Amino acid sequence: MRKIVFLWIMLIIASMHAFADDKVSFTASAPDAVAVGDQFRLSYTVTTQKVRDFRAPSIKGFDVLMGPSRSQQSSVQMINGQTTSTSSITFTYILMANTEGNFTIPGATITADGNQMVSNSLQIKVLPADQANNASSENGGGKQGSTTSRASSGTAVSNSDLFITVTPNKTTVYEQEAFLLTYKIYTLVDLRMFDNVKLPDFKGFHSQEVELPNDRRWGLEHYKGRNYQTTVYRQFVLFPQQSGKLTIDAARFDAVIAKATQVADPFEAFFNGGNNYVEVKKTLLTPQLTIDVKSLPAGKPADFSGGVGDFNITSSINSTNVKTNDAVTVKLVISGTGNLKLVSNPEIKFPEDFEVYDPKVDNKFRLTNTGLSGSKVIEYLAIPRNAGTYKIPAVKFSYFDINTRSYKTLSTEEYELHVEKGAGNAAQTIANFTSKEDLKILNEDIRYIKQNEVALVQRGDFFFGSLTYWLLYLIPGIAFIAFFMVYRKQIAANANVARMRTKKANKVAVRRMKQAGKLLADNKKDAFYDEVLKALWGYISDKLNIPISQLSKDNIEEKLRNYGVNDVLIKEFLDTLNNCEFARFAPGDDNQAMDKVYSASLEVISKMENSIKH
Repeated sequence: MRKIVFLWIMLIIASMHAFADDKVSFTASAPDAVAVGDQFRLSYTVTTQKVRDFRAPSIKGFDVLMGPSRSQQSSVQMINGQTTSTSSITFTYILMANTEGNFTIPGATITADGNQMVSNSLQIKVLPADQANNASSENGGGKQGSTTSRASSGTAVSNSDLFITVTPNKTTVYEQEAFLLTYKIYTLVDLRMFDNVKLPDFKGFHSQEVELPNDRRWGLEHYKGRNYQTTVYRQFVLFPQQSGKLTIDAARFDAVIAKATQVADPFEAFFNGGNNYVEVKKTLLTPQLTIDVKSLPAGKPADFSGGVGDFNITSSINSTNVKTNDAVTVKLVISGTGNLKLVSNPEIKFPEDFEVYDPKVDNKFRLTNTGLSGSKVIEYLAIPRNAGTYKIPAVKFSYFDINTRSYKTLSTEEYELHVEKGAGNAAQTIANFTSKEDLKILNEDIRYIKQNEVALVQRGDFFFGSLTYWLLYLIPGIAFIAFFMVYRKQIAANANVARMRTKKANKVAVRRMKQAGKLLADNKKDAFYDEVLKALWGYISDKLNIPISQLSKDNIEEKLRNYGVNDVLIKEFLDTLNNCEFARFAPGDDNQAMDKVYSASLEVISKMENSIKH
């Protein structure tokens, strides 16, 4: 029995080594920013336990209070029958910052598994000590050298304890010039969530939100003499659509804060660390901003595309030697950074006897802090009908260069196209441009009339002129008239687009909410909230027959009131929109928040269906 147990243990150890990760790493870690007087950890971790000769670098700008202390970690996991094991050793120092500035800690060295390794270096920014704490220390109200920022005492939350800044990276721009708008949180308190957030609708701007990581990263920042925990809350890239002084309205944030209060009961104080926590609510408002938008300079080229940024253009053709009725494809690629989404398609002047089709556009760009970066691919398709030699002239593309503050005109190459006579003179082809250049024949050549001698047969009484004979004429005629009347009625009903949209609004919204329910079950948070928002906005757009682009939270109240919806239901709808838009950013139980938003959305759509009057 002992031999069996011993063999079993040996097999487990062998399998652990077999599945272990052979790649050894050696990394250093520490905070990106600390304040003068702060103590922090500097750690070096190597992912093996076969180590020797650990040597730390020279640490300048910090006092070494302790270290290096050595600790070992190991774990074993078995997933789907596969066993993996990890082991590591960590060397830890406790340092204290004593001088303001930017410091570099070089990499440490170690011999791991017989190989000498060097860790990564670290950049640490040391911020000034918090002025409020220094003042209290000088007055005898605190410990000298303590730099941890503290909020105001009591249950009140002051404007210096928690606030949100809104910062544009440019305040003077040209029309269509992109700039970045950042909302950033500064806090000294325990911010739990935002109950409600109302952002401006950015009138006069085309806006696109920057996608930020779901796991928001907090860091230490020195601001107006205080050391705050900060994080970027939301970012938008804005493209001004008109010139003049454009205003970005204030944003409102209803914050929920956990505030510590002193406990009078000594027993309760013992078990709660001397503090009790109460929930405090505070409304934060950002200042109103004014952006100076300049008009584009005079002297726009005739072929100006509306592009503002930094662009380039290239072209290509599938072939310069084709036959009649063959498809010719010219591809233009506009690349660069700027308002790519708003750039109009350049025009290619094909010869007159070419059959030209609508271009196909493929957008391959991503949102960056300076605008949309990438390329816009435009494919033009034409079919030559006659043989000959033709020229496809160069395409001119003009835009406003944001770097030189001037207009630039780019040109592609000119193509000479040789068209030979194809096999079928009368055959016509057309491109199904939704599937590239797949061609299908419209009709065949005209065929000769085949002449045959037909023997005439004398009319008999058995069929010609009989009741069956006339029914074969009457029944199709009656059926045609009935079909025609039903078809006309259907056309008249479909012609009233507004009526059809209104009629189908609830069905479309229910279909979208079913999709949202599936995303809820799969716990796909971002996709769920997007689908619910589409259902809510799409329902109101279809029901009121108003494009979504013309709806906003500011005017939707007036629109709904005009259709007989009471103020209580309007407020409930707007609250549902706000909760949906900002629940994704609130910490806490995601599933509970998603269930609440889903139920509220279904209920408010049902109420709207019974309240909107046409």
